[in-house]
Amino acid sequence: MGWKKKKNIPEVTIFVPELRVPVRSDDLQKILRGVLPTEVVDKISCLRNQIVLVAEDTGGSAIPDLQQALEEYLSLLVGVNRKEECEIQKLVEFKWKNLSDGRQEVCVQNWWFEVYSVIHMMATLTLTEANSILISKDQSTGSDRIVSSDSMRNAVELLLKAAGYLELLIRDVLIHLPPDIRSRLPNDLNESTLEAIIVQALAQGTEMQLGLAVESRNATLSVKRRLACEQLSYLGQAHCCLSTSNNNQGYGKKHMLFIKWKYLEAKAAAYYYNGLMLDKGTEPASHISAVCCFLAAENLLAESKKACLSFCLAVPVTRPPPIWGAMKNLNKKIPEIASRKSQMYGYLMEQEKGLQILPDLPEFQLSLKPEDYQLPEPHLAWDTENMEITWQTPNEQLVYSEDDIDIN
Repeated sequence: MGWKKKKNIPEVTIFVPELRVPVRSDDLQKILRGVLPTEVVDKISCLRNQIVLVAEDTGGSAIPDLQQALEEYLSLLVGVNRKEECEIQKLVEFKWKNLSDGRQEVCVQNWWFEVYSVIHMMATLTLTEANSILISKDQSTGSDRIVSSDSMRNAVELLLKAAGYLELLIRDVLIHLPPDIRSRLPNDLNESTLEAIIVQALAQGTEMQLGLAVESRNATLSVKRRLACEQLSYLGQAHCCLSTSNNNQGYGKKHMLFIKWKYLEAKAAAYYYNGLMLDKGTEPASHISAVCCFLAAENLLAESKKACLSFCLAVPVTRPPPIWGAMKNLNKKIPEIASRKSQMYGYLMEQEKGLQILPDLPEFQLSLKPEDYQLPEPHLAWDTENMEITWQTPNEQLVYSEDDIDIN
């Protein structure tokens, strides 16, 4: 009787879309020969197949190597799309698959779609890197975790970078896809889902900032409240975007559960810090409102733990991450303060029952923005001085090699 291989259940701290990778194509050079410059054709074919091999061999974990190859490949694609000829757009059929199960989901004859897919892969890898630096290398099962300040700062930078990639897709690439192709995009590649991931990345960047503020002696209470409220606003936007994306099955459902979990955590934090601010007042109404905030935070914290479990159990199953960052502090403080303050001001709560109204949370201007990312300049292989042939469309090709002719 053989031993059953232990299944690796991943841990999710940063939500990452499913990784799509290109499907190997062995006929790219044959199709493009005589249509594009020889050096360009060779590099396109070589880099695309290199991306396939590295992604499949490493499961997408060789992020620096993949990002370098993707960036160079993207600069080659930019050169193709700067040409005016329409025939080139439908010359090659680009196939992409889901790396986790090998299922081919997308097959499109459009070079702009290839650009779209490459940048989406770059964003996914960047989010994967952000998630990995927040996860302990020893994969211990402790109830909490210490994440260094440097790791949180690095994670913020990566989250903003990933958001910048996706913002570029919506702003500068999606508009080039014909309506029929846009209508066939998988749900997690549509505009609403991309917008949800962008603001979710900003929310989690704000979560890191709140964690840094909690650890800092110089961060004021008002700063912590503002960050918690900003995180809540971002997650509310992400929920709205995802609600309109028609992506509520499978991985889309898990994504929605992640946002719900983080939304409840952020709301608990926002009410807790708002309660501390109100409790500084001298009027009975201020103390009563503060207690209402603390009790609301306690209930929301309990609901967030249930939401975390629902997220982890949703397919694909993931491990609950140990408590870390701001929530490591709040998981202890919220129940403690809620109990102490409700006892301290219990007499006021009895006397002024009409004042027991949960106050609205303040709204703040959102501070984090995606990193500005622009399409790269065309690869040096597109330099006219290095071109071995002039640009030709398929109908303009007058000479074919014997390898290009099918002999029946």
